Amino acid sequence: MYETYSVIFFPKNSNVDKMGNAPIYLRITINGKRSELSIKRRVNLKQWNTKMGSYRGKSAEAGSFNRYLSSIRNRVDRIYDDLTKENAEFTAETIKDIYLGKNKDRKMLLEIFQEHNDQVESLIGKDFAYGTFERYRTAKRHVEEFIAKEFRLKDIPVKNVDHAFITGLEYYLKTKRTCSHNTAVKYITNFKKIIRIALAHNWITRDPFLHWKAKLKIVDREFLTESEIQKLIEKRFSNQRLDLVKDIFLFSCFTGLAYADVKKLSANNVVIGIDGNKWIKVNRTKTDSRTNIPLLPTALEILKKYSYRPDASEKLLPILTNQKMNAYLKEIGDLCQFQKNLTFHLARHTFATTITLSNGVPIESVSKMLGHKNLKTTQHYAKILDQKVSQDMLALRKRMKIYDLPDNCEDKDKHYLKNKITSNN
Repeated sequence: MYETYSVIFFPKNSNVDKMGNAPIYLRITINGKRSELSIKRRVNLKQWNTKMGSYRGKSAEAGSFNRYLSSIRNRVDRIYDDLTKENAEFTAETIKDIYLGKNKDRKMLLEIFQEHNDQVESLIGKDFAYGTFERYRTAKRHVEEFIAKEFRLKDIPVKNVDHAFITGLEYYLKTKRTCSHNTAVKYITNFKKIIRIALAHNWITRDPFLHWKAKLKIVDREFLTESEIQKLIEKRFSNQRLDLVKDIFLFSCFTGLAYADVKKLSANNVVIGIDGNKWIKVNRTKTDSRTNIPLLPTALEILKKYSYRPDASEKLLPILTNQKMNAYLKEIGDLCQFQKNLTFHLARHTFATTITLSNGVPIESVSKMLGHKNLKTTQHYAKILDQKVSQDMLALRKRMKIYDLPDNCEDKDKHYLKNKITSNN
């Protein structure tokens, strides 16, 4: 418990120059023990108010000088308040060192987070995609807002992060930020990397994530059925912009390409494949993994349609921003009376499910075309439709026709035949 704390400014009378100017010092006193430092300013002793510890008068110069003194005092007071809230052992010298940035052992959480994000930003296009940087930047903002709301501080020492902090952050994301469970878990997973960095540098000695487990909920991903795809193909719009968005969305339905990959698609990405037909070969923006996709007739027709546009550039399709694409897709979904939330990413789900898997394409091939590095990622996209299960079981029934028993068999004969089949197997 610190019973006394004071901050004063005073001139160093032992170092007065010929003009009568003396350097101003800051003195921090806690329980009678002092620590002093220069504020790097000088003032004429005639202009100094010793009683108030400030520059005399109401001139512009006096106002500017006194505002500078107030900013220093406020910063020192904040350091004192932070240390008090942390129940940390500290002295006047501790506050001085923190003010001067000398206390390197006291690493601050958001400072580490910002340093990490700066490194990620500098490696965009090399080791990271822009979307990765954007997620870390958003995660840092959420942590910053949580600290401000929960602790009324701008930052906290990384050593103060504990299990309660993590669960509190998760609750904040789900309630105040209205994030879904999976979104909240992903942000906390981004935050977890910062804690791993702190552990690796020995800035902390224990892992606060030890008893926190990231568990994503399985989400039923929507996709368009064959009848819905056909309805969309046949739908005509008087608005040319809607027609463009529909075509590009359908192109993604028949290629599985994400928005960022469609946007950067150029003529160089269309090549003749091993089968003599046209393929798309491109590195995914998100993971930089190579994806090779044979072009289906519908996708080829869309590329051909826009190859003759007067404003044609090196890009194959005149795609709008992701935000505008999704806004127009919502309008298209309403006009088509779809009971689904039409988004650009839904096209990728449609390719995985309706276009490929339900038509007998093996999941390994689908995974390769989607550019996934892990088959489990593809399984999140792909659903086996009841129609496909029915087709597979019909083929099984035909192969097992030999096991069908005649309807005119007596019960004892059926029993004998079943035993015979079992013994043969």
